[in-house]
Amino acid sequence: MAARLKGRQQPSYQLTPRHADSYGPDAAALAEGYGMPPDPWQRLILDGWMGTLKDGRWAAGDCGVSVPRQNGKNGVIEFLELYDTAILGLKILHTAHEVKTCRKHFLRMKNYFENKRQYPELAEAVDYIRNTNGQEAIVLTNGGSIEFIARSKSSGRGFTVDILVCDEAQELTDEQMEAIQPATSSAPSGNPQTIYAGTPTPPSSPGTVFERIRRNARTTKPKRTCWYEWGVEEIGDIHDRTRWAQANPSLGIRLVETVIESEVAKFTPEGFARERLGWWDESQSNGTEINPDDWAACKTDQPCQEGRNSFAVKFSPDGATASLVACVRPPKGSDLKPHIELIDVRSMRNGVMWLADFLEQRWRKNIGIVIDGRVGAPTLVQMLKDQGVSSRVIVTPTSRQVADAVSMFEQAINDHRLTHFDQPGLNDAAAHAKHRKIGDGYGYEPGDQNTDVMPLEAAALAYWNQKTSRRDPDRKQRMVRLA
Repeated sequence: MAARLKGRQQPSYQLTPRHADSYGPDAAALAEGYGMPPDPWQRLILDGWMGTLKDGRWAAGDCGVSVPRQNGKNGVIEFLELYDTAILGLKILHTAHEVKTCRKHFLRMKNYFENKRQYPELAEAVDYIRNTNGQEAIVLTNGGSIEFIARSKSSGRGFTVDILVCDEAQELTDEQMEAIQPATSSAPSGNPQTIYAGTPTPPSSPGTVFERIRRNARTTKPKRTCWYEWGVEEIGDIHDRTRWAQANPSLGIRLVETVIESEVAKFTPEGFARERLGWWDESQSNGTEINPDDWAACKTDQPCQEGRNSFAVKFSPDGATASLVACVRPPKGSDLKPHIELIDVRSMRNGVMWLADFLEQRWRKNIGIVIDGRVGAPTLVQMLKDQGVSSRVIVTPTSRQVADAVSMFEQAINDHRLTHFDQPGLNDAAAHAKHRKIGDGYGYEPGDQNTDVMPLEAAALAYWNQKTSRRDPDRKQRMVRLA
């Protein structure tokens, strides 16, 4: 008889911040005490997600796991939520893509707190349980609570919690994230954390957040991100059972081979690789002209803080947004590198007054202001002139100059001759920026229709201007008298 195939307990990729201690072992012990012993891979995740610094704060503010379905990622979430509420007294907002998924998780958690015979201590800790559909909640006498909602573009507003859990994270959109993330901005504990759990984002999904969290974890490696992933790097041989074990840690524990045998016969190779082997289609998510390794190498938290700024405003082709970026030009003779920073991206529904006010206050001491885009640029230029900004400071680039800016900017990235902060808006743009033809050169267009890459083009223009402009705001002008 052939030996039963066992799933690999170690992830194919992980990013775990350094931490002084962890509640993970205690959370696992609590679950085990109630007859739910976590698997080794689940313990590993709990240890990382619940790691703490010396001051007691979470080592990671953003935590995620990507693992194929039916492996038990929801078990990890249950163990964490049980400990965070019953022991630590934290407030949790549990979100899911679908109402039925959210309801199912509520019923599982509710069972822990209503089963007086099996879990008497938990039952005694209950203040009340709200069963109203769409408003489910478990509230404990120690102040801990779990509230459950299905995500939408407006759900999540009005909540104030310590922990935000995003189940089915592969479907999480930026619009939904903007609605729910502020729920942790005033966390009662002063120690917020966001959990993302899901599978690789399918091409039909509008979700963008989970893919971005994953990409950043694998490229820029943020210090406060904890990420675990089980998967393969390519579609490869979908019949290779060793790869089944590599991507499915619960194989041979709760996931049986016959289920996978059925799936491999029914799914397309791409579908099987994504759904069962945890494969992320990099051609879908990382279509970019910017080398991720070079972009990551330019990241810094100690930028040039001297010198003068060049500002650039880029309006999106459809007129939906305006991006404002600054680039610092180091003083002459300095060994420091030019530094770019995304200041803001706003909807054009807000108009351009915010840009005019920001730039009018700073133009006398900056190198220049580059303004580009058919929609919005003429209005902003005229508004600045009306406010007294010198036309010599304002640059409206030609298409040739835009192409030059992009070329110069990319060469600086490749050579690591500039720096940038680890800003999600710029990172996302850099990860999805494809070339669009402009005359003999290129500008940028999104490789992913859900991504705004105009912040990157604004960064290119700001960098180009500080390199090519002869304006020196610190130079004193001498008056020449005519005889």
